[in-house]
Amino acid sequence: MLDRLKGWAGRLRASLLALWLARRTAGVPRRAKLLAVLVTGYALSPIDLIPDVIPILGYADDLLVVPLGIWLAIRMIPQPVWARLRKEAETASAPPASRIAAALVVSCWAAAALYAGWRLAG
Repeated sequence: MLDRLKGWAGRLRASLLALWLARRTAGVPRRAKLLAVLVTGYALSPIDLIPDVIPILGYADDLLVVPLGIWLAIRMIPQPVWARLRKEAETASAPPASRIAAALVVSCWAAAALYAGWRLAG
């Protein structure tokens, strides 16, 4: 069972990397690019919708939201383009680091928190 879990995690990582590459690939529809950015940003974000310290529910969002987002984004990308992206992701040595993407994700979470606070206070 541990081997199956490791295999699933490896495929998930490769899919996330392929989605990251999709954002700048010709032939990928704009909606798919936007969803790819959102899914990879959420997956790599240190901030979750439900904090991981909450038993069971804390990991449920990671186990449901990320795979469902990946599945939906993959369905939006034409199959030949996805096959090429997947092959490129499997041969990549490491995912790219982007400070701009990290800043964008943190900014989105901060804006959401400020908006929620403003709505609750008013």
